[in-house]
Order: sequence, then structure tokens, then C-alpha cells
Amino acid sequence: MRTVLDPTGQRQAPGRALLPRPSTLDGRTVGLLDISKARGDVVLDRLEQLLTADGVHVRRYRKPTFARTAPVDLRHEIAEQCEVVIEALAD
Repeated sequence: MRTVLDPTGQRQAPGRALLPRPSTLDGRTVGLLDISKARGDVVLDRLEQLLTADGVHVRRYRKPTFARTAPVDLRHEIAEQCEVVIEALAD
């Protein structure tokens, strides 16, 4: 028998409803969030090229480290400036 310890202290993960996705990105600002994992910027560079070619306005953001949640001021900036956010995870 093995015991697994959960450092969050939560017995049940909180439920979160998904936000509705827009039917199109036309006229919207898309934020690309690099979480600072290796090669995440490569993925986002290509995604930015594809989105820009389709006429989408793109803004780039980067977390200081992938090991922590994004700072409050960064989350606020993204929420104020973007309608859609894509987060990159790569290795």
C-alpha cells in the first residue's frame, strides 16, 4: 500500500465551468502566454505567424517562471488587453 500526499490540502478539486469560445477570432485580440518552459517561445512564434497571417491582432506575454502561477499584475494586464489567451507549454 502506498500513501500519496497532496500538498494543496484539498480533498476535492474545485469545479470550474469552461467559458464559451468565440466562433471566430476576427476583430479579437489574442494573447500568447509563454510560461517560460524550454522551447515554448518556438511554439508561440509559429502560432503568432499563423494568427497574424489571418489578420488577428496578437499580444505576447511571458511568465517569470513556469514553477509559479502568473503574477497578479500580469494576469490583470492580459485580462484587460485580450479577449482570447493561448498558453504555451513545451519541452
